[in-house]
Amino acid sequence: MSSQPASMRDVADRAGVSLSTVSRVLRGAPGVAPEVRHRVQRAADELSYVVSRNASGLVTGRTGRVAVVVPFLQPWYFGVALAGISDALREADLDMLVYQVGETRARQGWTRSLPLRRNTDAVVTVSMDLSEEECRRLDDVGVPMVLVGQCVPRRASVYIDDRAGAAGATRHLLNLGHTRVAYIGSRTEEWFSTSSRHRLEGYGAAMADAGLSPWSVVRSPGHEGGGLAMGELLSDHDPPTAVLAEFDSIALGAYRTLRRSGVRVPDSVSLMGFDNHEAASVLDLTTVDQAPYDTGLAAGRLTVDILTGTARDDVQLEMPTQLILRQSTAAPRGTRGLSW
Repeated sequence: MSSQPASMRDVADRAGVSLSTVSRVLRGAPGVAPEVRHRVQRAADELSYVVSRNASGLVTGRTGRVAVVVPFLQPWYFGVALAGISDALREADLDMLVYQVGETRARQGWTRSLPLRRNTDAVVTVSMDLSEEECRRLDDVGVPMVLVGQCVPRRASVYIDDRAGAAGATRHLLNLGHTRVAYIGSRTEEWFSTSSRHRLEGYGAAMADAGLSPWSVVRSPGHEGGGLAMGELLSDHDPPTAVLAEFDSIALGAYRTLRRSGVRVPDSVSLMGFDNHEAASVLDLTTVDQAPYDTGLAAGRLTVDILTGTARDDVQLEMPTQLILRQSTAAPRGTRGLSW
């Protein structure tokens, strides 16, 4: 008796049908008579046949895989978004391939270097800030593309309104009575993302609407940048009474500097972040929730819908943001207890 595993051809021969019919049955595709479907499934069970992505791909032209491209894997946002995408693809019995391409210089030519052609059914990019040239190169791969964290006209996109989210956060601090509201943003020598730029613009617009001058400090991303920026703000002769950070990770670094400096939050300085990082709830940090898992889940399901023909390849989904009020923000000292 042969020890070789059964093939799709073996199933087709036993059931007396074509390879394409076997593929449709095993994928759960419509268009197969119930009696034929039962015969194929019985043959597969008798042969203990295990579906092979590569074998079915020879018949269907599909690989059963979706490529997800991210600039980084380590930051919290990307891991949570990938979890949402993975769960959505798993629902549709699709595998996920993840590619990390790094910062801008390392990304030169990445669309040509990644093994995307003939290896994937769709491409999902997460916070890649693709240029038009990069989009065209991905078009050459010949599979659908979904952009996460970026909104591009006539392309499938799942995103949040960063300007509106930052503006709403700023208005929260202004409505508490703060007039000296500073903003800590992030950038590197090589990277100033569209999201970073839009959040800074949203903060500036809210300050301008209130007739106040914006006050921003831009440093490297993460805890270290946030800590250094907060130190600079505290060294001013008239420090801010409230600070909005572009990311929760920046706010956590700012919080550490405030604690080490003996500055109480929110008694002396109100502090607010953006993301709703898991650590934000531990520190009782007021923040803006952008729900990266839900965004990833929506992007994954949109990718599946495009592949199955139930959604257009230019659908754009704007995901909501939500203000999460905690104990790190309060009215300025000296104004509490007054009626407004």
